Amino acid sequence: MSNETTGAVAATVVGVKESLVLIEFDETVEVMKNEVGYICVGDARLKAEILRVRGRTADMQVFEDTRDVKVGDRVELSGEMLSATLGPGLLGQVFDGLLSPLHVLAQKYGFFLPRGVLVSALDTEKKWQFTPDVAIGDSVLPGGVIGSVPEGPFKHKIMIPFNEAEAVKISWIQGGSFSVDETVARYTTATGEEKSLTMVRRWPIRRPIPEGLLRRRHAERQFPVLPLTTATRIIDTFFPIAQGGTGCIPGPFGAGKTVLQSLVARYSSVDIVIIVACGERAGEVVETIHEYPQTKDPRTGGTLMDRTIIICNTSSMPVAAREASIYTGITLGEYFRQMGYGVLLIADSTSRWAQAMRETSGRMEEIPGEEAFPAYLDSAIKNLYERAGVIRCADGTTGTLTLIGTVSPAGGNFEEPVTQSTLGTVKTFLGLSADRAYRRFYPAIDPLLSWSRYLDQLAPWFKQELDAEWVSDVKNMMTLLERGDGIYQIMQVTGEEGITLEDFVDWQKSVLLDMVYLQQDAFDEVDACMPRERQLESFRLLKKLVTADFRFADKNQARDFFTKLTGHYKNWNYSRPDSPDYAQYQTHIEQLAAQYLPAYELL
Repeated sequence: MSNETTGAVAATVVGVKESLVLIEFDETVEVMKNEVGYICVGDARLKAEILRVRGRTADMQVFEDTRDVKVGDRVELSGEMLSATLGPGLLGQVFDGLLSPLHVLAQKYGFFLPRGVLVSALDTEKKWQFTPDVAIGDSVLPGGVIGSVPEGPFKHKIMIPFNEAEAVKISWIQGGSFSVDETVARYTTATGEEKSLTMVRRWPIRRPIPEGLLRRRHAERQFPVLPLTTATRIIDTFFPIAQGGTGCIPGPFGAGKTVLQSLVARYSSVDIVIIVACGERAGEVVETIHEYPQTKDPRTGGTLMDRTIIICNTSSMPVAAREASIYTGITLGEYFRQMGYGVLLIADSTSRWAQAMRETSGRMEEIPGEEAFPAYLDSAIKNLYERAGVIRCADGTTGTLTLIGTVSPAGGNFEEPVTQSTLGTVKTFLGLSADRAYRRFYPAIDPLLSWSRYLDQLAPWFKQELDAEWVSDVKNMMTLLERGDGIYQIMQVTGEEGITLEDFVDWQKSVLLDMVYLQQDAFDEVDACMPRERQLESFRLLKKLVTADFRFADKNQARDFFTKLTGHYKNWNYSRPDSPDYAQYQTHIEQLAAQYLPAYELL
């Protein structure tokens, strides 16, 4: 069966279960998994995706409200997989989970969007100034750059389609002002076929972009060798994340995940930030959308939104689109990585993404796994995080895609399936503690619960760029925190009288480390963002303080000393390096330490 008007293959609805629709098609029709179809309800065409094919029937998840969908309704199958539209104009935009620009929809339809509305992700009327980088007759590899257009602070590279089998020869190309749909070049494939090239690409969101390229060795996946600088001390020092690496931030509600991810997005050493709000509360997402255009970007001097893309599929939006939104975001990340840029993708939160999969799996009557999540939950999470990485692109540049997922386990239970599957995949675990959040510790990352496999992996960089003893010093500091916690547990039972003065001093040193280095003030302009150079200076000073053999007459004297020292150190953290207060508080720290260790020199 075919649609005489559109030429699309047609099927018929034979069953409806909430957002899941069962369709039936002719035996001569070829239907594939993840193919896009449209359910015709009156004048509306509801977008859907095929999840499972069984004989002449298929299960489709509908990305919109299935109200009024009934048995016998016509379904148009597109023959194309669910894909993302890639090209100039993505940066600075807010999209839904299927890459529809929300600001365009709001301008046309107001706050309440009608069903079946399809809007292009890119502005097809805007003109872009295209500058060629190759000439007629040049041979270019799949994914190779033929030219670029300026987009904000970046060059948006126009590339040969990733799915070409071999290198192609440029037969025509010209510079000038073009819309994204206009032809900017033509090329001839290895089989002699001539094709036109626009600035727009489409790529199936559930298929990694580098997959085919790696097979042909036109692109090469590399080992992460550089750390991601976040300007958050506890992450950069104790639990680093590699550029092109993976990390997760699990924690209970109210533990500060949103604030932490906002600061990581703002200050991280990446070019482009993609935020996927896959099921987050609408209020928090609205706050992000309002703040980013008004926040000055410390890297470019413009606004943070200039280099940010927000994929917005909140908890009040369709569940099926929530499941697809994270794949849409990571496809955009891979696209910019292929241009040689550093990309950070923050998924908030993968728990609600997994819950969307659980709902869909239940409607499909699949055999459930633990806590009714689908049996393939673990493999789905692993496949997602494996799309991060470092790629040496076809033009010789290196691009990175770093993926950080926030997890919201109910009641802060880290033993639940989503958290456990994530921990088995990522290499950095930043566990947030409800107790630390309650005590107003920010970030509420529990140093005794968190870990990073990148600390040893990135040791060569730390030794060369920071300090030859950096890794061992960090591990010694961790040992101090563990010893301090053990002493504190004893004090909870016996009181201060049950420990020695030496143990009390060790506990005070661990508290000093926690208060002045692991904690930061997210609302202080200086302390919220600490560059690596100052982190190194602070860490060296703190190392001398916690390894010093202070002599105290009693515990009260020790407590008084560390209380004053903590106050001076915090004020030093709040001081700009070029201000008089900076040198003043550093002098106070040195003079205070010298009172209990006359021969001790800090500098």
